[in-house]
Amino acid sequence: QVQLVESGGGLVQAGGSLRLSCAASGLTFSSYTMGWFRQAPGKERESVAAITRSGGRTTYPDSVLGRFTISRDNAKNTVYLQMNSLKPEDAAVYYCGASRAIISSSRNEYDYWGQGTQVTVSS
Repeated sequence: QVQLVESGGGLVQAGGSLRLSCAASGLTFSSYTMGWFRQAPGKERESVAAITRSGGRTTYPDSVLGRFTISRDNAKNTVYLQMNSLKPEDAAVYYCGASRAIISSSRNEYDYWGQGTQVTVSS
């Protein structure tokens, strides 16, 4: 079965950095767009980054543009999210997802999800 396993979350001070990883199995990784989403308590799950199958195109919302970078290694079936200059408002559970869309920031277009990893940012 398909599994997406996130790792790399934790507690960081404002202004610090974290690198999240998501290891995929049970699917042809290079055939899927991959995305990172986050969900804070009481809020909807929102996209923070997406990357096409080849890694040639990425997309970010304005809230993280210039601070977050998504990348992927198709040989390792892994997608990464480098998060720099973290702010308290970045605190959330971060999820990776796999989509058959060409590229998407809509959670409704994602077919598979990981269990999430907690990111906490102290001020």
